[in-house]
Amino acid sequence: MHRILLIDDDTRLASLLSEYFLQFGFELDSATLPGKGLKLLDKNSYELVILDIMLPEMDGFEVCKKIRKYSDIPIIMLTARGEVMDRIVGLELGADDYLPKPFEPRELVARIQGILKRVRMGAATDKRSNAVLTFDDLHIDTTRRRVVLNEYELPLSAMEYQLLLLFATSPQKTFTRDELLNQLKGIDADVYTRSIDILVSRLRHKLRPLELIKTIRGHGYVFVGQTS
Repeated sequence: MHRILLIDDDTRLASLLSEYFLQFGFELDSATLPGKGLKLLDKNSYELVILDIMLPEMDGFEVCKKIRKYSDIPIIMLTARGEVMDRIVGLELGADDYLPKPFEPRELVARIQGILKRVRMGAATDKRSNAVLTFDDLHIDTTRRRVVLNEYELPLSAMEYQLLLLFATSPQKTFTRDELLNQLKGIDADVYTRSIDILVSRLRHKLRPLELIKTIRGHGYVFVGQTS
């Protein structure tokens, strides 16, 4: 049974999803207040968080920022407005996927299944990879899914880690945006092209001062690190 956390002040939605998810092997815990949701996340083991933007106490963007300070758990954000800019902001903060309200529960299940499948595939890739990949002061421990730069562990989201591992296992290979999208399926189609750029930008920022990802104008991106 996969355990999932919903942070949304809509109690009716929580009740509906809790019952619906059971037929797909998902156990849902829910919190109507961000503070309670963060406490549940801290105390329990979850595989994914569903996070609404419009919340009391603090909005979903702020909650996402707090989660990303200590966890790489996959996050799906919900918004009643469904605006592209909201989705872009969410992706910039580390969300893995986006779904505008209202939505069909089956679509949400499909998004969750897709993300969990990618996480499993990433773990399988880790096992096939060398235990530790090293590029200058960057160390990628594929066994523990841990990335260390200058002795500091980087707080990467699940999507950021998958992108880094994709680059690091194929250094000097130029990836087009379409190739990256095919490898990282699940980002909302409405912001596909922009979302890849945002994801690469986020990863670059966290890898500073190393300049390991170069842009090939009109083509895509290449990881220029040399193994050591």
